[in-house]
Amino acid sequence: MATDAWQQVRAGLVEWWGRARPEEADGVTTALEESRDGVLAARRVHDAGREQALVDDWQARLHLLVRENPALVGELRCLLDEHLTPVLPVWEQTRVGSIVMKATASGRGRVYQSGGDLHVSEQ
Repeated sequence: MATDAWQQVRAGLVEWWGRARPEEADGVTTALEESRDGVLAARRVHDAGREQALVDDWQARLHLLVRENPALVGELRCLLDEHLTPVLPVWEQTRVGSIVMKATASGRGRVYQSGGDLHVSEQ
C-alpha cells in the first residue's frame, strides 16, 4: 500500500472486488485509500503494530469474501501473482506467497517445519 505502484494495485483489487460484489466497489476504493493513508502514517512514526493491524483487517476482508465464494480463490491468486506481487519491492515480495508442508512421524520420530526461521534446541 505504500509503494509507487499504488494506483495499479488499487485498480486491480477494486476491479476484482467489483466482479465479486459490484455494489461494494466504491466503498472498497474508499477503504483502500483510508488504509493506505494509515499505512503511510504508521510507517512515518515506525508503528509496526498499527501497520500490521491494517494488514490483518484486509486479510480478514479477503478471507471472508473468498469463504463466501470459493470460486474467487483462483482469481485472487492470479491477481496477487500477476499484478500485485510484481510491483512490490523485492524484500516485500518474499513475504507474499503460500507454503504447503506435510510431514509424518512415527515411533519416536520428530518433525520440525517452518516457513521462516526455526531454532530447535534439544537437551
